[in-house]
Amino acid sequence: MTDKTTDPRLNDETLLDEIKRRIDAVAHDAPQLAKIALEAMVRKHNPDLKGSAKSAGRAGKQSGNVSELTAIATLKPGGADRLRRIFDLTNGNMDGAQRVATLHDMRFVFFDDDTRILFATTYDGDWDAYINDFATKIPELMDLLFSNIEGWPGIASPTVKDFIAGHQIDAAGWFVANPQVTVVDTRRYQRMDKALNVFLDAMAATPPRDPATREALDALSRALSQPEREDY
Repeated sequence: MTDKTTDPRLNDETLLDEIKRRIDAVAHDAPQLAKIALEAMVRKHNPDLKGSAKSAGRAGKQSGNVSELTAIATLKPGGADRLRRIFDLTNGNMDGAQRVATLHDMRFVFFDDDTRILFATTYDGDWDAYINDFATKIPELMDLLFSNIEGWPGIASPTVKDFIAGHQIDAAGWFVANPQVTVVDTRRYQRMDKALNVFLDAMAATPPRDPATREALDALSRALSQPEREDY
């Protein structure tokens, strides 16, 4: 792809022209409607939700504050059955993992006739700090689950990060709806939402007499009830 920093002919190129040139370079054989859709995806960004495509550290990608980890490993004989019994015991609910305050989600997928496992998770921050969180906050759960994987050295082992990184595969494409919102932010927003609803219900039951206060509360209620276009 031609880079305007190395080609003086592109010094006067507009942002729109640059977008079209770069899209044509990677999708020149795509239908025109697909190019138009791709251009719209590139041009239309909500600045409050803008992510990035940078490294999460030792492995994985990071978008805004959110990072991804995807790893594939070989299971020990009977490992899939043992893990299924653990998941069934809790109905798939691993609330204990909430002690890792940077963890958005994690999922386990068995394939190749239960001989291999895919582990995928999203989290806040950098790779090393995330692995450290697992090692210090839920070490027993980590060893209970991952001891069913061939070669697992134990979460306390000095080689565990090498083991994880050696099985990790960076995402080629990845989308985060709210890349700036961390797990801690989400919990705070939930508390704020509950408190705000209690406050508005109280104000509705006993409306303030001051017209300016009533108008401010009405404006707040309208703003909260009006969804963004993307919310439909």
